Amino acid sequence: MDLGIFYFDPNTVVAFLARPTLNVLVDLMALGGWLIFVFLFLRAGLFILEGYKGVSYMSDWKWVLLAIDIPSLNVQTPMAVEQLFNHLSGSYESPNLSEKFRTGYKQRWFSFEIISIEGYIQFLVRTEESLRDLVEAAIYAQYPDAEITEVEDYTNDLPNSFPNKEYDIWAADFVLSEHHGFPLRTYREFEHSISKDTVLKDPMGTFLESFSRLGPGEQMWFQMIVEPTDNSWKESVIAKVKEIIGEAKKSSFDLVHAVLDSPLKLLEAVGDQVFSREASASKKDDKPAEPNKIRYLTPGQSKLVESMEEKINKVGLKTKLRGIYLARKEVFRQDRGVAALIGAISQFNRPNANSLEPALRTDYIAYFFKEYRTNFHKTIMMNAYKKRKIKTGENPYVLNIEELATIWHFPMSHVKTPLVQKAEGKRSEPPAMLPVETVLAPVIEMPREEKTVDGRTSGYKTDSGAITDDSDLKFG
Repeated sequence: MDLGIFYFDPNTVVAFLARPTLNVLVDLMALGGWLIFVFLFLRAGLFILEGYKGVSYMSDWKWVLLAIDIPSLNVQTPMAVEQLFNHLSGSYESPNLSEKFRTGYKQRWFSFEIISIEGYIQFLVRTEESLRDLVEAAIYAQYPDAEITEVEDYTNDLPNSFPNKEYDIWAADFVLSEHHGFPLRTYREFEHSISKDTVLKDPMGTFLESFSRLGPGEQMWFQMIVEPTDNSWKESVIAKVKEIIGEAKKSSFDLVHAVLDSPLKLLEAVGDQVFSREASASKKDDKPAEPNKIRYLTPGQSKLVESMEEKINKVGLKTKLRGIYLARKEVFRQDRGVAALIGAISQFNRPNANSLEPALRTDYIAYFFKEYRTNFHKTIMMNAYKKRKIKTGENPYVLNIEELATIWHFPMSHVKTPLVQKAEGKRSEPPAMLPVETVLAPVIEMPREEKTVDGRTSGYKTDSGAITDDSDLKFG
């Protein structure tokens, strides 16, 4: 077969492949097959180098856990927390190749947590110490009367490995059922306008109610790890939108076809002019193809596309949701604790768009070595929670700040959850250069009594009646 400058003979290929396998592999390696292995080794080496440098870069990080208490009269909607996440997204830094492989730069992340210890509920934020001021400024900007206190990590005194003699756990990551471009149900869809005033049915009420029903020996932990990221995630969402509306994709073959076809169209047009003939029928019948099929979408699909475009109008953060139900073995009731957690999270699902569902569940392991694999999985999930690891388990995904604020926000004042810690008032240090009035102790002057010493010296009479000189004045 003659291909111009190349000559392809099928019989030669058949003869080449008919040789012994070892000889074929040696010849392929000699013809450049070794470049594949060089690429793989180079890629693996860069991956190991990046991981090693990253561990070294994070070795001096110091983590702090902050307990957040807000006033009992809270009228702020989740929009305030939405601005909080927007504030924290400013900590994103895009490293260059030198920072990535030479210094091992790693983006710092945050963990927003809600915990219930025997029904007592607390809101917490875990952050690296260098970003503590940023977190506190973001919270005080929206909640000026909040109280922020550094506390000990509540996970320190609990077991790291399983099986354990005292405790048992259930753990899972919560992942998106669809592409992250499909939105979740946000707090704006929880609003009810049955009267002239729009009322927000705070979704945190259901969340906290399930947490408050725990009894002695039971604990429920929920963490939302967020990491600032760039806007590249929006490109995949736009591609998904184009797929839904049926927008035609332009490939390299279309470009080649257009280049080769243009001379033929030019000659045809010249012939029409020279011979004074009408344009060909095929040319008359040509109609421009529709750029997309958006006018054929159903109302539900149109609304979905609109909500996807609204999602990319806001800042997005890389996210991981993880939940743990922990209890002493004598009171461990997975059917109650786990069902309450999953039910609380399911209220953020949109059946026609996206949903949150538990994955890597510790109770869904079957078949071979079930008990050993279950305990190993519990140990992995427990340590991932304690270290707030975003990459352990299921892959993280992107949620925008409106979705994040819907899942994690401070309850409004009409949410009746009595065991949520709330602040009575904001405490702060007195301002600098505050004028201070100096108060001196009054001087008590004793009755003066004359005593002649050599006929000229006088003194003061003390309580005991003794006479002393001026150096022994008594002050009250």
